[in-house]
Amino acid sequence: MRRLTEREQRRWYGKQVKKGRHCIDRIVELPVETFQRRSEVTAMKPSNPGVRRPVDLARRHGLSAQAVRNYERDGVLPPAQRSPTGYRRFTEVHAKALSAYLGLIVGHGYPASGDIMRAVNRGDIDAALRTIDHSHVLLQRDRDTLDAVETAVAVLTGSPRQPQGRKAVPISMLAHRLGVRPATLRKWERAGILQPARDPATGYRDYSPDDVRDAELAHLLRRGGYRLDHIAGVLRRVREAGGTEPLAASLRQWREQLTARGQAMLTGAARLAEYLDADTRVRRTALTPPERPPIP
Repeated sequence: MRRLTEREQRRWYGKQVKKGRHCIDRIVELPVETFQRRSEVTAMKPSNPGVRRPVDLARRHGLSAQAVRNYERDGVLPPAQRSPTGYRRFTEVHAKALSAYLGLIVGHGYPASGDIMRAVNRGDIDAALRTIDHSHVLLQRDRDTLDAVETAVAVLTGSPRQPQGRKAVPISMLAHRLGVRPATLRKWERAGILQPARDPATGYRDYSPDDVRDAELAHLLRRGGYRLDHIAGVLRRVREAGGTEPLAASLRQWREQLTARGQAMLTGAARLAEYLDADTRVRRTALTPPERPPIP
């Protein structure tokens, strides 16, 4: 292919300008703008210490660069500095913040983890610690519920039960069977422990065999000193499992999940501590005045 001479190139550009396909200003300015952008991208490459691009942070955790931008927009990451052309400039502090957030999610969940990071980034450490404490309270409550379920299931599966008919029983008969007052059963119903059906003709409560089982389990846990909200959580687990026998087989998996959740909270706390230390060092360095040269 023959290369055009300089005169032929000028003639070709002149024709293109007349046709409106090219702009002389654009032809002149394009290399300058391209060079400027290329210089900024080069300045943010990982080889340059202290500066990170969104893709650099995303690659470490298998995320997309857009996810990192969204985290910064939502306040999960501290605000990033911007280049003159709008590029985000992240630092190692942002990398530790992202690692802390992803570590917190496993143990605390998305909503609580977002609240923790936003509180830290606005400097409200007490609010972040309150959210962490609340998650630990929920974990302890789940452990107490699991202990109650294991105790009740062990007693129910190991002791002979009275034969039950297939027909529903009224509240007076069930109360007599348990040795409690009918008002107690109504209180358990308001707490979400029992869910009896109603007779369509009379409107009275009818307790099915499953309702009788739940009442026996609630009575056992109540005698053990457990609160009504704990008992309601136990009965919900029993209903989801389909009875005490299937529930006994899933208790080990439930405990393993709670253990993994507690360990994840420890991992998230360690990463959050690393982020706080790094952020504190950066703030301290920014506030430290430069040393003055000695006066000769």
